[in-house]
Amino acid sequence: MLTIGQLAATAGVTVRTVRHYHQVGLLPEPERDASGYRRYSAQAAVDLIRIRTLADAGVPLARIDALLHARPAEFAAAIIDIDAELRRKIDQLAEYRRRIAELDSGESLVLPTEVVAILNRMRGLGISELRVRLERDSWILMQALHPQAMPQRIREKKDELDDPETTRLMLACDRAVDWEPRDPRLDQLIDDLDAWEIAHETGSGDPVAQPLVSSNISEASPAWQRIMSALAHRAERRRTAGA
Repeated sequence: MLTIGQLAATAGVTVRTVRHYHQVGLLPEPERDASGYRRYSAQAAVDLIRIRTLADAGVPLARIDALLHARPAEFAAAIIDIDAELRRKIDQLAEYRRRIAELDSGESLVLPTEVVAILNRMRGLGISELRVRLERDSWILMQALHPQAMPQRIREKKDELDDPETTRLMLACDRAVDWEPRDPRLDQLIDDLDAWEIAHETGSGDPVAQPLVSSNISEASPAWQRIMSALAHRAERRRTAGA
């Protein structure tokens, strides 16, 4: 007769595993003897080894009990069925891996391929990953809140990236990310950006998403916060003057 520790060692499992098999009804738990110990027979050891072997082969615990008591033909049929289920799971996991490999850092998961191409083009131009991430987030917000504006904005963004002055200003903003908000160099950058906005005003901005986008950019850098605030103030003055 074996103690639970000896039984577990015989089957190559832990005592905790044996107790778990008791709880789920796979292995009967013997009564305590006069000394207060549970003693296991050789048959219990054989049953535990069979349970472990089936579990290690990937057989769900819920199906092991039926297999332990199955006739040879029933056992063979059940194994074929279990094998087919494992193959389905393997195919499913392989598909998940294929899809994950295509996600390109998660951008393809939520954005159209044209937008992902724009983000990659920004990277190719030397735009910082921080600025690319903020750009990505602005597209995600636009797609969620104003999806009908996406095609026009994609066209505009492609035109902007074709424009040397636009890319120059993007790179200039990148360099300013760590500047102090009162750095005098920001004054000229604000003037240049304001002139760009005047030349490129299209009225295609999303009135719902744009405040969220601006807030997201401002929070990334105190210098950028000053730039966004100054540009918004100038744009408001122009609207007031033209009213």
